[in-house]
Amino acid sequence: MFIIQMGLINMNKHDVKLILIVTIISVLLIVIIRNINFKEQEALVYYENKLVLTIDLSIDKEYEVEGYNGKVNIEVKNNKIRVKEETSPLHICSKQGFVDSMFEPIICLPNKIVIKLKDKTDIDAIVK
Repeated sequence: MFIIQMGLINMNKHDVKLILIVTIISVLLIVIIRNINFKEQEALVYYENKLVLTIDLSIDKEYEVEGYNGKVNIEVKNNKIRVKEETSPLHICSKQGFVDSMFEPIICLPNKIVIKLKDKTDIDAIVK
């Protein structure tokens, strides 16, 4: 605002109002998009690229899958999923924590386990 008051930029009151409105709308849209919760989500657990388990994220429960190095314990809580415990040298999978986004898979390379989230509706596109 100091630059505007000094007259270095030619902006009138309407320009400032427009910038403020666009900024507020942008921030609101980002907040809304980040907080969209896909209630109909499921997790697909793969071992060596083969689907071994499908998990409903609406049910809080613990699961166990056999990985390359041993057992992998998976926990579902509050529509989120994580690897609770696994047998691997650095325990990177369990350090990742809970995941609830389709864009953030859990990849456990030492155990060859991949957990992907997907929407149960499974609509890729609408063609008219």
